[in-house]
Amino acid sequence: MSAGQQLAGGISALGLALEPATQQRLLDYIALIEKWNRVHNLTAIREREKMVSHHLLDCLAVVPHINAKRLLDVGSGAGLPGIPLALALPAMHVTLLDSNHKKAAFLNQALMELKLKNAEVASVRAESWKAENKFGVIISRAFSDLGEFVRLTRHLIAPGGVFAAMKGVNPHEEIEKLPEGFKVKQVLPLKVPGLGAERHLVLIEQA
Repeated sequence: MSAGQQLAGGISALGLALEPATQQRLLDYIALIEKWNRVHNLTAIREREKMVSHHLLDCLAVVPHINAKRLLDVGSGAGLPGIPLALALPAMHVTLLDSNHKKAAFLNQALMELKLKNAEVASVRAESWKAENKFGVIISRAFSDLGEFVRLTRHLIAPGGVFAAMKGVNPHEEIEKLPEGFKVKQVLPLKVPGLGAERHLVLIEQA
């Protein structure tokens, strides 16, 4: 099965409808990661088939649970989940935040090559960043534990906004250590096509 067929099947299994042109841009994006990976270690995953399941479909699995005009992807790294979300949700504005300059250089290149008009890069540390506009959703994938994630970014959340943490197994212990004034809204189990491991999306709100 080609990467294109794998992606199309996975998108269908997730119940999403993405234009063929969008699916092609997602494939162009992982091709770009592959190219840069030869010099900069952006991701440990090297096989294209695994990139489709572990990166693209893993990120797209959260699409039904994301509802915001502005989204911040903290510790974006290679642009995950921010770039797949920006491609899948073109009406949403996405900021990719990563303090690593090599990763930020890749992100800027990716936005240019993919012609992503609804995304931008901020190369600063989350805790010291003073954003002009706050965010309806702040998302992270393997950025840090839940408490740290909320502590470092709570000055960036809009009133009524939601923190969305992408996790493997249900992080019960981390949930117990959330900072005062914050509570779990929902823990959603996700089924990612082609991924045998457990995945959860933890949604946190101000108490």
